[in-house]
Amino acid sequence: MKDDNCIFCKIANGAIPAATLYEDDDFRVILDLGPASRGHALILPKEHFADVTQLSSEVAAKVLPLAAKIGKAQMKGLGATAFNVVMNTGKDAGQTVFHFHTHIIPRYADGPSIAAWKPGTTTPEEMAETAGLISGAIDDQA
Repeated sequence: MKDDNCIFCKIANGAIPAATLYEDDDFRVILDLGPASRGHALILPKEHFADVTQLSSEVAAKVLPLAAKIGKAQMKGLGATAFNVVMNTGKDAGQTVFHFHTHIIPRYADGPSIAAWKPGTTTPEEMAETAGLISGAIDDQA
């Protein structure tokens, strides 16, 4: 399914031009217009899925291997020393376009901090409670 009102559907399917790095039957990989670093890429499925929770199993199984392929190419082609693979799911996680996409962000020695957080603290009791709540929700989806 494609969404005629979705800009990423239009880009993924070639209706809007983009700097394309890779394309196959399922995906188009483009350079991000607002890059976090040089070579920042987006993996766009050609089918419309709002976010990672909506992906088909078939498409989901192909995303991580493709991300690894693109990240390796960024390291080889641009001299990046590492890369981040980022999926934002939902507005509060920073998703701004509601068509599933994966960011492949090349990282460079002495480059800026892009994806970082200050580790918090917890207790064994809080971890047990939290694990129980999440596990129960996983079981409810089966």
